[in-house]
Amino acid sequence: MTDRYYIGLATTFHDPALAIVAPDGSVVFAEAAERFLQYKRAPNCEPDPAPRMGALIARHVPAGAEIVVATSWSAEFSDFLSRSAATGAFGAEALAGLSPELNRSFVPERSERALVASLRLAQERAGLGTLLGIDRAGTGCRFAGLRRYGHHLSHAAYAAWSGPFRDATVLIVDGMGETGASAIFALEDGRLRELRRHRGRGSVGFFFGLVTDLAGFDHAAGEEWKIMGLAPYGRPDPDLAALLGRLYRIEDGRLAFADEAEIRSVAAAILARRPPEAARDGWADLARCGQDAFAAMMDALVAEARGLHGSPNLILAGGCALNSSFNGTAVGRHGVAALHVPSAPADDGNAIGAAWLALAADRPDWRPAAGPASPYLGSSIGTEAFERLPASLGRLRRLAPAAMVEAAADILAEGRLLGWAQGRAEFGPRALGNRSILADPRPADAKDLLNAKVKYREAFRPFAPSILAAHGPDWFEEYQDSPFMERTLRWRAAMRSRVPAVVHADGTGRLQSVTAERNPLYAALIEAFARRTGVPILLNTSFNVMGRPILHSAEDAILMFATTGLDAIAVGEWLLEKE
Repeated sequence: MTDRYYIGLATTFHDPALAIVAPDGSVVFAEAAERFLQYKRAPNCEPDPAPRMGALIARHVPAGAEIVVATSWSAEFSDFLSRSAATGAFGAEALAGLSPELNRSFVPERSERALVASLRLAQERAGLGTLLGIDRAGTGCRFAGLRRYGHHLSHAAYAAWSGPFRDATVLIVDGMGETGASAIFALEDGRLRELRRHRGRGSVGFFFGLVTDLAGFDHAAGEEWKIMGLAPYGRPDPDLAALLGRLYRIEDGRLAFADEAEIRSVAAAILARRPPEAARDGWADLARCGQDAFAAMMDALVAEARGLHGSPNLILAGGCALNSSFNGTAVGRHGVAALHVPSAPADDGNAIGAAWLALAADRPDWRPAAGPASPYLGSSIGTEAFERLPASLGRLRRLAPAAMVEAAADILAEGRLLGWAQGRAEFGPRALGNRSILADPRPADAKDLLNAKVKYREAFRPFAPSILAAHGPDWFEEYQDSPFMERTLRWRAAMRSRVPAVVHADGTGRLQSVTAERNPLYAALIEAFARRTGVPILLNTSFNVMGRPILHSAEDAILMFATTGLDAIAVGEWLLEKE
């Protein structure tokens, strides 16, 4: 019987991604387009450019295999978009006639329609790059069809089947879907069942985007992160909270949103109060109130989901599941006993979800492997560039893994900044020890030093701790395992002074729990650092500068070494240090 492989495509107008799934359901490759393109969020880019797909198919798919392509928006919705386009609704002239004012989705009407037009184009070209890639690979693989799956169903499939639960309540919350911006599913003995699909244009995701814009940032550039980072510096403001409270309500346990007239009125009132320095520094009080309002909305949705399904296990996905501040509060509320958030809960993760749905359609008896899926699914870094480096660039050594760990631990214990690129890249937005910049978390000025020398980002944004999981309860109150840096927990008061560089203004940290089973080399590095310092924690931030995606190649790493204040980079077997 011919092997059948599944290529999943995330085909929204932002964060496109691809995944390759083997006949047994194992993910052999998954990567967001922004990494390969080095274009932040890769807006309106295809996830499967033909030259890239030709190389990936040749590397990861056996010769002569069948290839099914699966995408992350349903056939019914794609057909609706095509019919709308046929009426001229998505042409530039038609869009120009729409209002630039906010609508019920919390975004300008013209902008939202333009994004939907882009979404339609993405569905029209879905799979074309893969089809051309099959030909370019020249391995005799055969295209076996294109399948389309619901957006929130794709979210649910990836989140549920990548996690540790056989039974769970699944809540999807993002900016938009086919009918609304959230949905609830039940995971029962590994099978997904839709419980409720929310309808209407009101959106928790777009609400948070509006708060981001009003606070002086840009949600289109993915700067919602800044609201979470800035919120602890803000003060509760009853007037701001009251204004935001006019934008939503909870009726009989269900979340409802204001109409567009009210949304416009509230936005204008908030803008009238915005301090002049917000455009430069952000607006901390609005960030605080916005995060509080977001948490109230999410709490209502969790309560609704738990009311529909009795499992104490909760799975969160969709872009709103990237809000680690809320995630850290979910366990213990509404009967939630355990939480799973995958490494890529936003639209990029839908590439895996769509591929798994296609596999499950062909093999109804298939079940995913037990336990959380590994996030290390992306590209490896070729290191040939290090063999051509001029001696003047720094001290270059080629080391075995054990020697690399010891040398890197020495560098970090000395207070120097290290770029660490090992193994395969993480799937998702967060560096989890394979594409990381690392530092000693003990010096109080380490955060400021890293910002000034390398990251060049706002001082209010925190840096994350990677901690050996076995030590987690000693350092965090009500410790929870957090393998994907997906939740924020409170440090024990007695421990905060030992690692001030990774303690945020409110006494929290967005931690990554590290074990040897998940990442042997990274765990060995933290253990080596702990032997030198008594601290089983490293400061971990993504290997990039602000505004750029996480790096993709050895050349990217060398460029950062040469143009920033990094003291050393460890890329594969090569260690390069400044002298």
